[in-house]
Amino acid sequence: MSDAGPPALSQDEAFARIRLLRSPHVGPVSYAMLLQRFGSAVDALAALPELSARGGRRYRPAKLELVEREVEAVRKAGAKYLFHDQPGYPALLAAFESAPPILTWRGDLALAERPCVAMVGARNASAAAVKLARDFAAGLAEAGFAVVSGLARGIDGAAHEGAFPHTIGVIASGIDIAYPPQHAALQERIAEEGLLLAEQPPGTEPRGSHFPSRNRIIAGLAAGTLVVEAAVKSGSLITARLAGEVGREVMAIPGSPLEPRSHGCNHLIREGAVLVQSPEDVAELLSGFDGQPRSTFRETAPAFDFEPGELADAEPADVAGLLTTAPVAVDELIRQSGDSASAVQLALLELEVAGRLERHAGGRVSLVG
Repeated sequence: MSDAGPPALSQDEAFARIRLLRSPHVGPVSYAMLLQRFGSAVDALAALPELSARGGRRYRPAKLELVEREVEAVRKAGAKYLFHDQPGYPALLAAFESAPPILTWRGDLALAERPCVAMVGARNASAAAVKLARDFAAGLAEAGFAVVSGLARGIDGAAHEGAFPHTIGVIASGIDIAYPPQHAALQERIAEEGLLLAEQPPGTEPRGSHFPSRNRIIAGLAAGTLVVEAAVKSGSLITARLAGEVGREVMAIPGSPLEPRSHGCNHLIREGAVLVQSPEDVAELLSGFDGQPRSTFRETAPAFDFEPGELADAEPADVAGLLTTAPVAVDELIRQSGDSASAVQLALLELEVAGRLERHAGGRVSLVG
C-alpha cells in the first residue's frame, strides 16, 4: 500500500477510502459527503449499514479481498493512487462537484500543474481536421500548455501526437487496459513520457456509461475545451457542455455547413463558444485564465447555499415523498421541503446509499426507476 496515498494518509485510511468508493451506490458526490459527515473513510464505512437502513435497505460494503486485489493490480501496472486531497491533485479538476475522489496514474504528474487545454472531436474525423488537430496541439504545447484528450481515434489521437510529450490521456477503462486497441502503443507512450489518468479500477473494460465520466475529467482538468470537428450529437459536445457548466472557456473551429462533421462546432459557436482559427487564438484566451470566460456557451447548474461542514451535525429532512423518477433540482427540494440544505443533502445521501436515488447532471436527482 506504499503507493496508495500521500505520507499524511495512513495505510488504513487509504485502503478504507478505496473500499468506500468501490462500495455499492457510493459515487463522487456521496463519497465527499460521507467524508464530510464522518470525518474519515474508516468511520464512514462503519456507518454505511445504518445509513442504508434509514434509507430503507440493507447494505454490504465492497469486500476486503476485492480491494486488496485492486491495490495489487495498481502496483503491478506501475501506477499509483491520487486522492482528492493529496498534493498534486489538479486544482481545476477539484472545483468540479463530481470530481473523481480517487484517480490512478502513470507518468509525469507535474504535467497536470501546467495550464491545460482540452482538445476533443470526431472519431471518424476528416483528414484535414486530423492534421489541424495535430498542428494546433503542437502549437499549444510549444506555448507551454499541456493538451488533454481521451485517446479515442481521430481528433483525440492527433491531439496527443501533436502535443507529445506534453499531453495528458484520460481513459474510460482501468489503467491497465488499452482502449481502443489500435492506440495501445500511444497509450503506453503517454504513460511513460506524458501522463495517463484513469478513474475506473484496474481490469475494467470501458462501457458506454464510463465515457461521459471520462469526459468530465477531460473538461475539469482544463481551463478551456477546444472542439476541432464534431457532429451535433457527439461526446465532444458533452465535454464542451460540461466545461461550460463550470465556467471554463469553450472554443470551436468553424467548418463548412456542407460537412455534417462540422455541424457540432458551428452549433457551439452559434450558442456562444468562441470561434478560434489558430493556436495563438487559443493561447490568448487561456493565458492568465481567471475564471471569467469570454465564451457565453454555458448551462450553469443550479446553486444552493450549503456549507459542507454543516453535514456533520445535520439531521435528515423528510424529502422522499417529494421525489419521483423524474429528475428535479436539489435547490427545488430545499425550497419545497422548508428544511436546510444540509438536512436535505443528508436525506438524499441516505437514499443514495440505499440504492434508491440517482444523481443527474446539473444538480438534479430522482428516484431510481
